[in-house]
Formats: sequence, C-alpha cells, structure tokens
Amino acid sequence: MNNEYEDICSVCHRTESVAGKMLKMSDSLCICIDCLQKSTDMLNQSPYKDMLGMDPAALAGMFPGMGGMNNTETPTGIQENKTDNQATIVTDNKEDEPEKKEEKKDDKPKGPAPHGTFFLNLNDLMGGNINPRTKIKKRNPDEKKEPIIKLKDIPAPHKLKAKLDEYVIGQEEAKKILSVAVYNHYKRVATDTMDEIEIEKSNILMLGPTGCGKTYIVQTLAKLLDVPLAIADATALTEAGYIGDDIESVVSKLLAAADNDVDKAECGIIFVDEIDKLAKKPNTNHRDVSGESVQQGMLKLLEGAEIEVPVGATSKNAMVPMTTVNTRNILFICGGAFPDMEEIIKARLTKQAGIGFNSELKDKYDKDKKLLHKVTTEDIKKYGMIPEFVGRLPIICPLDSLDEDALVDILKEPKNAILKQYQKLLELDEVKLIFDDSALRAIAKKAKERDTGARALRAIIEEFMLDIMYEIPKDDNIGTVTITGDYIEGKGGPIVEIRK
Repeated sequence: MNNEYEDICSVCHRTESVAGKMLKMSDSLCICIDCLQKSTDMLNQSPYKDMLGMDPAALAGMFPGMGGMNNTETPTGIQENKTDNQATIVTDNKEDEPEKKEEKKDDKPKGPAPHGTFFLNLNDLMGGNINPRTKIKKRNPDEKKEPIIKLKDIPAPHKLKAKLDEYVIGQEEAKKILSVAVYNHYKRVATDTMDEIEIEKSNILMLGPTGCGKTYIVQTLAKLLDVPLAIADATALTEAGYIGDDIESVVSKLLAAADNDVDKAECGIIFVDEIDKLAKKPNTNHRDVSGESVQQGMLKLLEGAEIEVPVGATSKNAMVPMTTVNTRNILFICGGAFPDMEEIIKARLTKQAGIGFNSELKDKYDKDKKLLHKVTTEDIKKYGMIPEFVGRLPIICPLDSLDEDALVDILKEPKNAILKQYQKLLELDEVKLIFDDSALRAIAKKAKERDTGARALRAIIEEFMLDIMYEIPKDDNIGTVTITGDYIEGKGGPIVEIRK
C-alpha cells in the first residue's frame, strides 16, 4: 500500500485523519478501532454469541497491542454481564479452554443460521467486486514542506495580462481587473502574512452577457497559473436536504481536480457560473431552496472555513469517505449574465424628474455600450442577491458585449482561434483553407444577429463547413479552398483550386 495516501475504513468509510489509527487486515481492507470495538460489543451482547463460533475475547486477541484489546484483557467498552446466560468475563485459565471449545463444538447449530443472525465473510470485502479505494493524500501538519505557490513564481499583473491577450480578444478592463486581483490573492497565499498584517481574501464577481468570455478567461487564468480549477453550475445547487447538489460539492469538484491532494486544492480556483440564477424570487410564498438559501449556504465558503466534503461524490452519504478542506485560500470567482441588469442601472441613473429644467431623457442611456460598467453593489442587491453575499465579493468585474470587430478578431487572432483549428484539420488532408475578409465579416454579422456572443461563431462555421469537410476527402487533387462572403451569404460557392 502506498504510504502517500490515507487508509479508509471498509466499514464506516472514514479516512485515517478522521477515524484515527487503522488495522490493516489486507492491502485492500482496513478497519478503524471504533468499528472493531462496536463489532466486538455487538458480538458479545448477542444471544447467539456461542453459536457464532468465536469468543469475543478471541476476536479481540486477533489484534494484539491495540488499545488493550488482546486475549488477556476485556476489550474496552465491553460491560461484564454476570447473569448465567450471558457471562462475558474473560479469564486467563488455559485449562478451561479445551472444555469451552468442546462445548461450542457441541452447541454449534447444524443447518441454517438462527433467525436474525448473519455471517460476515471478509473474503467478500477483499474481492474484486467492490469499487477501487478512493485515494486521499496524507497530510502531516508537523512536516515542513515547501509551499505550493511561491512568491517568485507568481507573474506580475502586466505579464499576466500579456499572456491573456494571446488567448482572449477584447475585454481590456476585465483582464486588467482580474490580473491585479489574482496577483494580490496569490501573493497573500504565498506569504500568508506580511508584517503580521493579515490580508483578507478578495473574491470576484463577473458580470457580462452570454458568450462574452467569462468562463474562458477563468480557464485561461488557471492554466497560466498552473493551479487546479473547478467549474460549478449554480443552477444545480440546492439547500442541504433537498434533491440536487450540496453546496459543498463545489469544493469536492476542486478536490477531484487536484487529484485528491488537499494541500493543492486549498490553493485552487472555484468558478461558480450562472450565479445570477440564485437571485431571490420576487413575490414567492414557498421556500426558495435553490435561490436565497443557496446564497446563505455559500457565505461560509466565500469567507473561509473548515468544510467537510465528500471525496469522489457530490453528496454526503455513509458510503463515501469524507475529508476536511479549508477554503481560506481558495479564490472564488462567481459569474453570471444578469439579464435586465441594464434596466436597473438605467432606472437608478434616470431617477430625476422627467420634466423641468433638470430633467433627463429616459432613452439617454439606451445606446450606451458601457452601461454595465456603471453597476454598483446597490444594483446587484436590487437584482436579488442578498447583502451578505455581495459583501463577500468585493471585486466587481463587468465585461462588454462583443461587437462585429471583436468577433472578427476572435475568429483569427487567438492562438487557438476557430479558423486555425479548421485550417489544421484540412492540413491533415494536405488541403489549404483560406477565409477572405468578406467571409469573416459575414460570419461576424450573422453571429451578432444571433445575440449569443462568441458561441455563435462555431455554430455558423460548422454549418457552412459541413459540405466542404464531407466532399474534400473524396478528391485527392484539391489543393486550396477559399471561403468567400458570397458563400456565407448564400449567393455563391467556395473557390476550389486543383493541386499543382
């Protein structure tokens, strides 16, 4: 057995750090002292103990040296019953042992077991029909080891933003805010304290329309920093005791992303998407188990606390091992589209009278593309987020909606741009794929009309590339395919050139 990982009790499924010392009965079967003691107590108090074929003291003697549980002492916690039919006092008189064995041999029932009695076959537990043991890496608080995040390894904000520029187009202000916030957070994690001044954790709230790159930016940040990342959907979360994922399941996903290494998980990033779906429902008389209750349940996670989380599952039950994770150094980033937030902002900005000298036109902010950048915590609370929740997300990061120019750049500029992916696919067939400027502009225009952000780009290209990807492998003479704007608009076809 690898000493790097904790043992797990095969009965109660608690880890070694929770249950204490384990008895290793084989490489795949362990039992904690509590479960062994309970089993001994139950066997001793059973009216059929003489029929089970093993004395409780003999069972305790199988594991000498464990907390006084041996063949010369009464197991801890076993009460001595001095009635005639349940004598449980263990003696050291070895001359009586043969007589006891003969009595047990004579009294052993022949045939089926008595009603209410069952036999536990340990060979079944050790067989290959059970799921493999979930491995959890050991944690030794006394052991001094190097910190996972080192101060010298944290890139400066300008370097972090430069890296983001290679993958993310536009969103200049959002990338700047995130670069500074992430840099300060991991400086706090690496140094823990600075001149005995404890630095508080700064979680982030991202607001932006669908398809503007919220999730993609967070994924890129985690990849650049080489830290574990868990992406959770807030719509699946419910209050404890109801059908759905528990709030602790988001930490369990991070633990799985860190390969069940608790120390590594405690320095990771959790991105909770669709956070706007947790807003309080107006005018509801029933219990809101997937809205305000989830916000209240997430408060302790955002603030930083010791959380017991299931390992390898999304909900707590008796068959899943549990471990403790401290969320103090976990960076929480919450993102949401927050539809109709612009209306709340406009109502706040135009609350003056509609007539008179100081009046403002109601449509003054209708064409303001940066309206979401004027959002305040009051607007977010009015949307339906509780004040305690908003207060634990001090950094607000608004994102812009994508215009046609940004969509064109997204098609061709990033390292893993969509066009580069298709060009790579056709290179494998020794065919060169070219998109002219009119085609890029036509694709961006169609994507803008769909109003789903950058997600619409791939859907449109998939639609127009279907026939090309189907026909090209038929003819080995095709050398170049040029996609034009007329083909995208349905007025013509692609230009195909034969290989020279």
